[in-house]
Amino acid sequence: MISKIISGGQTGADRAALDYAIQYSIPYSGWVPKGRKSEDGTVPEAYRLQEMPTSDYSQRTEKNVLDSDGTLIVSHGILTGGSAVTEFYAEQHGKPCLHIDLDKVPPAEAAVFVRAWIDEHSIGVLNVAGPRAGKDPEIYSATFKLLEALFKK
Repeated sequence: MISKIISGGQTGADRAALDYAIQYSIPYSGWVPKGRKSEDGTVPEAYRLQEMPTSDYSQRTEKNVLDSDGTLIVSHGILTGGSAVTEFYAEQHGKPCLHIDLDKVPPAEAAVFVRAWIDEHSIGVLNVAGPRAGKDPEIYSATFKLLEALFKK
């Protein structure tokens, strides 16, 4: 199944994926904008992520898509902002991408769809993305719950 989680370090869904990986000893990596720029100031150094040569969020997003086997985007509702950009890059580069709208399906049920998608596309390195906490204050806990359900043995 998943051998590594990739994420961009932003507040919200990205940090939930990183915190999940750290808590459960799953290898992780990812790219952050120059200066470790994020919604809450800077991505903490505790997250061992690589810094891009540019502060442009979209270039970080594209690099994380390219470094993964597939991208899971978690949201409440339609994709906007950086989440929509993530989906665009996945499509542009022919990378598998799955959008889970947690307004339509609860995390435990969504995990079944995600697991099938991972198996279908032989995803080993999973990029996890979604809105920042400022746009969706509930996305961190919802993403973490989805990952718990996904990895439940």
